[in-house]
Amino acid sequence: MDLSAIEEIENVWIPLPDGTRLAARLWLPKGQGPVPALLEYLPYRKRDFMRLRDEPMHRYYALHGYASIRVDLRGTGDSEGVLYDEYTAQEHADAVAVIGWLAAQDWCSGSVGMTGISWGGFNALQVAALRPPALKAIITLCAADDRYADDAHYKGGCLLNENMQWGSVFMHYNALPPDPQIVGDRWRDMWRDRLRALQPFPAVWMGHPWRDEYWKHGSVCEDFDAITCPVYAIGGWADGYTNAVSQLLEGLSGPRKGLIGPWSHAFPHDSVPGPSIGYLQEALRWWDHWLKGIDDGIMDEPMLRVWVQDSLPPQPQYETRPGRWVAETDGPGANGTARRYHLGWGHLSEAEHEVHEVSFSSPHTLGVRGGEWCGFGSDGEAPRDQRSDDGGSQLFDSDPLAADVDLSGTPVLTLDIKSDKPVAFLVARLCDVHPDGTSARISFGILNLTHRDSHEHPTPLEPGTWYRITLKLDDLGQTVPAGHRLRLALSTGYWPMIWPAPETAILTVRTGTGFLDLPARPPRAEDATLRPFGPPVAAPGAQQKKLRHLDMRRRVEIDLTTNEMVYTLRGDGGELGGASLARIEEIDLDIGFTMMKRYRIIEDDPLSAQTELAQSATLRRDDWSIRVDCRTRLSVTADTFQFSGDVEAFDDGAPFESRHWTLAIPRRLL
Repeated sequence: MDLSAIEEIENVWIPLPDGTRLAARLWLPKGQGPVPALLEYLPYRKRDFMRLRDEPMHRYYALHGYASIRVDLRGTGDSEGVLYDEYTAQEHADAVAVIGWLAAQDWCSGSVGMTGISWGGFNALQVAALRPPALKAIITLCAADDRYADDAHYKGGCLLNENMQWGSVFMHYNALPPDPQIVGDRWRDMWRDRLRALQPFPAVWMGHPWRDEYWKHGSVCEDFDAITCPVYAIGGWADGYTNAVSQLLEGLSGPRKGLIGPWSHAFPHDSVPGPSIGYLQEALRWWDHWLKGIDDGIMDEPMLRVWVQDSLPPQPQYETRPGRWVAETDGPGANGTARRYHLGWGHLSEAEHEVHEVSFSSPHTLGVRGGEWCGFGSDGEAPRDQRSDDGGSQLFDSDPLAADVDLSGTPVLTLDIKSDKPVAFLVARLCDVHPDGTSARISFGILNLTHRDSHEHPTPLEPGTWYRITLKLDDLGQTVPAGHRLRLALSTGYWPMIWPAPETAILTVRTGTGFLDLPARPPRAEDATLRPFGPPVAAPGAQQKKLRHLDMRRRVEIDLTTNEMVYTLRGDGGELGGASLARIEEIDLDIGFTMMKRYRIIEDDPLSAQTELAQSATLRRDDWSIRVDCRTRLSVTADTFQFSGDVEAFDDGAPFESRHWTLAIPRRLL
């Protein structure tokens, strides 16, 4: 690809109505006249930490006739102002102003598309709901329509440990300064303003344990009709946000498409697990259709394409997940039928069973082999063989399947259940059990039973009282082969993915009245005729030299005298392309990042749970050297979460500014 055909502008200032300026990188095609603009709008530092990710994509768009722009949110990267939270009304108003500014530039045709992954996928949806006139279409990847039910904070009304991890990472990102080469001598004043405005984000989000107005803001499911522009929603089975794809297709009424592959929290052309696809070519077809009016046939193809994965033994990570593409012309589940399995005494079958009562209570160490809530493509993050967790669960197994079964859609579990405690959690795992006994998790669901009727108005359980509950498991696309068994495993916790309930609970379920509905999908001849995706392509990226290589370690230690389990993860590199210290030659900058996560819990004591994270980031060139250290900790009592955090910033090795928090957050049915 000939990069001389595009113009790259390292920094452009975009003025906002209140006088604040946002910093942006801009890629323009040369000699083409006014062209549509593509906006990606993030807090993730366009100049350094995300440079390696950004350039191949934005250069590709510019090489194919688009003005591509990457904007730092207010108070992040090189932009002015301060940032107080994610997805604020200010963030949305700024985005509307940016879109208006783009449309008014002489190099822009007046049509704008918005795209992004994760945060950028969220705000693309949220800004689309505001209907800025120039916004003609969006692509949203790895994002959610519901900020409470399907984000990194809560799952099924239970607190995810991801809330602590992501919140701590966000604190650390927000504590980094702008680059003096962009903002000049005022960089220290801007840095100090950011540090003094810094929020303890994990604690902020723990202050909203129910689905209140805080979470409704920015949840586009509150009013799908507000989005009228075309939407392409994309996700991956190894990601934490896949459920949103089908929910968006079902909820939206305008032009829309969906795509679910085997991918992690990454773009489909550059993901582990693969196979990767020619995502940028697919995106280009979408933009050409909606922003340039080119009839390229993309809207004549099926509404939803799904990668149905073959059965494999569990591994720490998969380079590829074999499978095949299938299509749902009329949206999610249109070609499937529910296959109902009834719960018997340790048995799943399509025949009904007698009514019995089965009680269970899991050790609080159960779940360590469950992998990460959201995969990013790192080694060791995938769920491992589930047999050790199965041993602490109540199991219901089917007979060996007589024929292959394709599952595509949402499994739904219906149970009669009671608890001996007012607060209790139910975790349901669906596993593919191989003939040798290997147990591979293919879907799971979590429910805080106090949220059985509502995430907005939960109520305590009355011990000993029976409740009828419905639990949706995560969407899946999976083949379970003949000779394998299906396993439903029920447990009362899932550490360290979710925080345990304040007391050890015993749950009792009724067999005979409970059942699991699985989304079986018969083979369709049309699947073999789908247009193949092209190979992964991208433009050349930044020149980077690795100065120190990535070292990822995950270790579980169990003290057999105290029954304490300690799970430690140490890693370096992040977005640095596998290096804990790297040099970006183009801007003469060394960047580095390290992180340690540690989870502790005692097998029979839910109040022993602890999480701690330590992060350090460095930025330096000959005349500039900064470091930011961030340490956060979370523990519990019966009534509160105990959060503490420290951020220390250093300028040329000398202390510059520090922040400290010690907070007690009430446990509200958690």
